[in-house]
Amino acid sequence: MKYKSAFYWLIGTLIVLIILVAAFYFDNAVHHYMTAHQTRGLRHFMHRVSRFGDWPEHFALGLLLTGIAWWRGSQKWTRVFLSMLIALAIAGVAGRGIKIATGRARPSVKIEQVLNRSRFSSKFHAFPSGHVAASTAFFAVLLFANWRIGLVCLLVPLLIGFSRIYIGVHYLSDVVFAAILGILCALLTARLLLRIEDPKSQIGN
Repeated sequence: MKYKSAFYWLIGTLIVLIILVAAFYFDNAVHHYMTAHQTRGLRHFMHRVSRFGDWPEHFALGLLLTGIAWWRGSQKWTRVFLSMLIALAIAGVAGRGIKIATGRARPSVKIEQVLNRSRFSSKFHAFPSGHVAASTAFFAVLLFANWRIGLVCLLVPLLIGFSRIYIGVHYLSDVVFAAILGILCALLTARLLLRIEDPKSQIGN
């Protein structure tokens, strides 16, 4: 059984590496395509998605959901929503650390601007997308807890990721890596706090 699990992890890791390499390869092509196919209305909408898709909004939503679950006396969902908040925090810290360590410039920023600014400022740093890492971690916990609800909610980080690329603040690889990071943070949190042994396990089944 252990060998079978190790095999699945190996295959999964290889798939993730292939996806990441492909994302880096298509970075410039996707960026140029998005830049050449801008519409005023869609760009305005995507700016709003990015604005309300950051971690404070997710944190506020998580607190609200936790409060409602606690008020209704549901220990299961109180634990799930608290786990979503913890995964959000872990992804935020991990993403910020990676962003500072790599120092990759955003598509619209020259590398000299990054080098001349404080290395601890993420304003000019692109890799990975903090928005996507936080949102994916937040909703992926819900996916591991209840895949039917979580699968629908994952449309939120997908939309946020698209918005970050569309408005030109992130490359495709920034978003893809952030999504992978978010899923790993969610999986770690779910295993520790929700006692999920594998992604197929469901709370309440």
